[in-house]
Amino acid sequence: MADVAKLAGVSAQTVSRVSNGFPGVVDATRQQVLAAMKELGYRPNSAARALKRGEFRTIGVILFNLSTTGNMRTLEAVATSAAEEGYATTLLPVTVPTQDEVRGAFTRLGELAVDGIVIIMEVHLLDTATVTLPPNAQVVVVDSNAGDRYSVVDTDQAGGTEAAVRHLLDLGHQTVWHVAGPEESFAAERRVAAWRAVLAGAGRPEPEVLRGDWSAESGYRAGRLLAADPGCTAVFVANDQMALGVLRALHEAGRRVPEDVSVVGFDDIPEAASFMPPLTTVHQDFAEVGRRCVETVLRQIRRAEAERGTDLVATRLVVRGSTASPGSAPGL
Repeated sequence: MADVAKLAGVSAQTVSRVSNGFPGVVDATRQQVLAAMKELGYRPNSAARALKRGEFRTIGVILFNLSTTGNMRTLEAVATSAAEEGYATTLLPVTVPTQDEVRGAFTRLGELAVDGIVIIMEVHLLDTATVTLPPNAQVVVVDSNAGDRYSVVDTDQAGGTEAAVRHLLDLGHQTVWHVAGPEESFAAERRVAAWRAVLAGAGRPEPEVLRGDWSAESGYRAGRLLAADPGCTAVFVANDQMALGVLRALHEAGRRVPEDVSVVGFDDIPEAASFMPPLTTVHQDFAEVGRRCVETVLRQIRRAEAERGTDLVATRLVVRGSTASPGSAPGL
């Protein structure tokens, strides 16, 4: 650093400010310092800076299931938001959802030196009696019911489900069938509970819940069962990928959408508007979920204290061509 300062004709403090990206340095001076760094092959030592500051400017992310749309879009939003704040992101996928895997992920993050952790997985795996958090790390959990123990950021699952089911009932359907996600998923269970509550509140019969694993193939299997039931006129599907499978099954069985059966999904993936017909679905703001995760974990880092409670991100229903009144043409 002293050599860079001498070559650039500035103080070592100015070199430090430039290398750390601090504002308040005249652009011409900044360019002089950067040119001197390049000429001398100087690189700031991030490990040394971490030791000096007592922070690593890194957020660890523990993620189970890299294949689901929601997880991947949330991860992308977390990484983007962290980068905007000058933080790197270290990802540790948990391939098998067991206590040992989760404990191992926490241990590895502790060894990799992170300031905070964002967990995108089923929080019921986090047994507080057996899982040890890295020292001084702050934690934010996505999509859980653990607001009494951690800081949680979640989509308003219940509100989105209520809007979807009420939309179908308001169109005149007598009841609404449901293709749910896996039982171990908190998001899936919250959507099931909200679906049941709306039907009960409206005094409508509750059909048997069909289960999928978030994949289009599992939606297709459920869709074949629904297509064989002539009484089924409206389906709320717990995610868009399963809804795609349901649409295929209904088409193969000659059940027209939306004339014979209306279908609503959940997520509003980019391809939803290109389904045939375009899918009515509940929009989740994954970018906002990621932004709030980073905002919350950074606030905990700066205050050096953990937070508890749940922060819900609003959803909205996007009405497209896959829903209509029973027995009617689209838009009638």
